[in-house]
Amino acid sequence: MNQRSSRPTRLHTGPPLAPSPAVFQAIANVSSMGDRFELGVGRVEVGWHPFTDLLTDADVLEQRIGDVAERLGTAEARVAASILFQKLASRLCSPLFGAAVAHGLLVELDPGRVHWQPAPDGVLPLRTTDLAGWEIRDPERTAEWLYHTVMPGLLEPLAEAVQGVVKIAPGLLWGNVASSLAGTARALARIRPDLAGATLGLVRELLDLGHLRDKGELAEPAPGHPFFVRRSCCLYYRAQDGRKCGDCALDDPGARRDRWARAVRESQGAR
Repeated sequence: MNQRSSRPTRLHTGPPLAPSPAVFQAIANVSSMGDRFELGVGRVEVGWHPFTDLLTDADVLEQRIGDVAERLGTAEARVAASILFQKLASRLCSPLFGAAVAHGLLVELDPGRVHWQPAPDGVLPLRTTDLAGWEIRDPERTAEWLYHTVMPGLLEPLAEAVQGVVKIAPGLLWGNVASSLAGTARALARIRPDLAGATLGLVRELLDLGHLRDKGELAEPAPGHPFFVRRSCCLYYRAQDGRKCGDCALDDPGARRDRWARAVRESQGAR
């Protein structure tokens, strides 16, 4: 594998700025693909909280972790912290990944403009008051640019904040991000099979960058059907009604292969 720098890329030296209407339309289109891709855009009202509170206020973050722990029925804060981080990583990465693949746009989320809202299922909806985007005219650098739009300003500070309130291994957290990205790629390839090739190409490149490198392996037992096997565990199996996830490093390899084969057959209309 090529060793790549994890230093941020200055976007104004990269792709050309995209017209705002195109950026907003792209996010609206991607958001319609399903909950994991949803990102609200516009004015925030009562009930929405600054994303930066999760990064800078330990009491706010501990409350959110406590809420997830209660919902999961666990007394282990690290289990709840892991699941909260993974859900937020998916919410932050999925819309941007979808915009890059489906619309050729690199969309940047300014953490100062992002807000979250409590939800009964523990998955925090996100909303941003504004967006900026760039046209991708150099596809070979898409993964690098996308990585640097979500890591330095969003996920790295969030990981540091989580580790500040709960003792949890950084490799576990970055494994959660890798797993979330692989799940996003799988969902997008299923929704838009015409984009499966570009989707898999991008996620493979992302999984070879910085914190995501060596966090798991992406398999493709059938064309357009990606499955991820991570090298760490998100700890969900330790929740009250938890189980091993489909990409869990602790899962039996034979059972995993059977599950992959069944998923491929079902997606093709066979039983």
